[in-house]
Amino acid sequence: MKVILRQEVDNLGAMGDVVTVKDGYARNFLIPRGMAYYAAPKALRMLAAEKKQYTSRMEKLKLEAEALSARLSEVQITIPMQVGEEDRLFGSVTNQMIAQELADRGHDIDRRSLIIDEPIKSLGIFDVKIKLHPEVVATIKVWVISA
Repeated sequence: MKVILRQEVDNLGAMGDVVTVKDGYARNFLIPRGMAYYAAPKALRMLAAEKKQYTSRMEKLKLEAEALSARLSEVQITIPMQVGEEDRLFGSVTNQMIAQELADRGHDIDRRSLIIDEPIKSLGIFDVKIKLHPEVVATIKVWVISA
């Protein structure tokens, strides 16, 4: 089935793309959630109007994300953890821990937008990326210390 995407869908396409997907995926997931239209001439006209609104909204969100990125680049958080032999942590530092520490400092960041390259399982200083916008990524310093 051919559908027109109303927004960016991971591993499928960007807004305005005409893609072919399985019938059930379109009927049960994309269309009920408002992520796509059936590919029809009327839908193309509706999409043109939506695309104008979408681009202006995305530009505004990008500017807000860049401002937040500038503020977050100065943030350094400290997470105390229990350690065992050779300064190895019991467990690891998770996205939830980092998001909670950021929330305590007044930055409301969703834990799913945090990108940790490899699990943090030792003491030290680590760079954690935060995807604020499809085009804007901020980096913060996370200090893991012994509790």
